[in-house]
Amino acid sequence: MTSTSDPGPTAEPTYELPPGWPTTEAEAAAVQERLRGSVLVGGDLPAPGSGAGAVVGVDVAYDDERGVVAAAAVALDPRGLVVVGEATAVGPVTFPYVPGLLAFREIPAVLDALGTLDRLGHRPDVVVCDGYGLAHPRRFGLASHLGVLTGLPTIGVAKNPFTFAHDAPGPRRGQWSPLLDGAEEVGRALRTQDGVKPVFVSVGHRVTLADACAYALHLARDYRLPETTRRADALCRRALAGA
Repeated sequence: MTSTSDPGPTAEPTYELPPGWPTTEAEAAAVQERLRGSVLVGGDLPAPGSGAGAVVGVDVAYDDERGVVAAAAVALDPRGLVVVGEATAVGPVTFPYVPGLLAFREIPAVLDALGTLDRLGHRPDVVVCDGYGLAHPRRFGLASHLGVLTGLPTIGVAKNPFTFAHDAPGPRRGQWSPLLDGAEEVGRALRTQDGVKPVFVSVGHRVTLADACAYALHLARDYRLPETTRRADALCRRALAGA
């Protein structure tokens, strides 16, 4: 079960990979089961478009032939959505591709990139992940895992609904429908532009679902995907090409 109490202020974020990082599917699934109860649903984020910090997007790209992963963390000014800082990290892929366990392939490089960005003076108000948070079979996707490890507020914005059901939201920007696992709402299908396919938003850590959707909509000002994701995707692909 996740906690729904207001988490209040957080300590300094940490970007260190925990010891004993899993290398097998069974170990990884056990970690998700153990940590998912640490997810906090709630918090008090600055309104989208305000705040003194940065809105940070993270994404990864792979070269499976070389066994290399590149992560990018891009900081945007929350008002004008212009890039104010960026960092990358490139390293070996150390975990196999297993649906539902992608965080174990991605988090080591993502933590490195986020740590570098923080040291450059860009502390996130919130981190937006290209992936899932609570909209995950074990309610512990990448966004939730990253939030629990760092202590930062995180949001998952995915391109597809994974295994969950939803009705089509209305055709206009801002309309949404619940993303359902049975009767449980695990996220929302959110229309970010008139007439385009929705994105799938879920709580990562230390945010409400309503705030997660408000941020996703604000960040998707001109395109279907949030600007955080678009910028981080382009940067990690450049980093991979240069590795």
